[in-house]
Amino acid sequence: MNTSRWPITTTLFVALTTLAACGGGAPANPSATQEGTPDASSGNATAKPGLITAADLTLGDINKDMAAKGETTYDVKCQACHSRGGNRVVGPGWKGLTTRREPAWIMNMIMNVDVMLADDPEAQKLLEECLVRMPNQNLTKDEARELLEFMRTL
Repeated sequence: MNTSRWPITTTLFVALTTLAACGGGAPANPSATQEGTPDASSGNATAKPGLITAADLTLGDINKDMAAKGETTYDVKCQACHSRGGNRVVGPGWKGLTTRREPAWIMNMIMNVDVMLADDPEAQKLLEECLVRMPNQNLTKDEARELLEFMRTL
C-alpha cells in the first residue's frame, strides 16, 4: 500500500468538507433600486406556512443589546463564509444588505434556507452565483432576529 496518498486524500477531504459547510448566506441583490430601498422579491416563499412575513416583524431604532447578541452569533456561525463588509467570501458580504433586501426575506434565508433555495428565484440566483448551499444553522427566531439587528448596524 502506498502511504503517500493518505495525507493528500485526507487534506482534500477536509478542505472539501470545510468548503461545503460554509454556504451562500444571506444574499445581496444586485437589482436593488437606485434609492437603496430593499427589493421586496421573495417569490412565493413568503406564502408558505412557517415562513416569516413582513407582518411578523416590527423594526424600530436599532436595539444595541440585540445587535451585540447577533454579532456574537455572527462570530460563531457566520463569519467563516460572510464578511462584515461588502466583499464576498463564500457567501455575500453583509454591509448594506438591509438596504437591498426586505427584513423578512433575510430572516427566511437565515431560518428556512432549504425552503428559500427551493422556492425563491432570488435565492436560487445566489446559489448559482456562490455555487455552495448555505447550511442550515438551526437558529431560533430570536437568534435570526438578533442577526438581522446586527446586519442593520453594518
